[in-house]
Amino acid sequence: MRFGQHGVLTHGWAKRGTRPTAAKQMEYDWAYVFGAVCPATGESSAMIAPTVNIGLMNQHLRWISESVRATPAGEIVQVILILDNAGWHRSPKVVWPKNITPHFLPPYSPELNPVERLWPRVRLNGLSNSILPSGELLQDRGAEAWNRLIPADIKSICRVAWLERGN
Repeated sequence: MRFGQHGVLTHGWAKRGTRPTAAKQMEYDWAYVFGAVCPATGESSAMIAPTVNIGLMNQHLRWISESVRATPAGEIVQVILILDNAGWHRSPKVVWPKNITPHFLPPYSPELNPVERLWPRVRLNGLSNSILPSGELLQDRGAEAWNRLIPADIKSICRVAWLERGN
């Protein structure tokens, strides 16, 4: 997900007859979230970065791979990672760990990716109605917004029927 300093205005409650004001930043700076979730358990892994590239993609894949626990019997758990067709996802330079299998979605179908449902929540819970004077603060605020997500929210928001039928 890309998020930026340009800001998002949101709605809020106010006393009848009043018009509260909200800050809206006009400068542009962007940060990116590499995010992965398990809709069944609510577990997640995310990395906030000032840009996107294959090196950062590889780092995030390593984090996901290392965070997956083995079963009590010691068996390796296989992760199926649902991705769109971004260039840094499809590159031959991407190093796929043995316990991660990529599943690429058809073009222009973000509604099929469960993690896409989280992005409005992340933007709303920490990035709206604020002015952030630097890219570093923007990244910090993005990390705080991601860290506010709890497993129950992730399970609820990312739950999709087609994944459940696939089990």
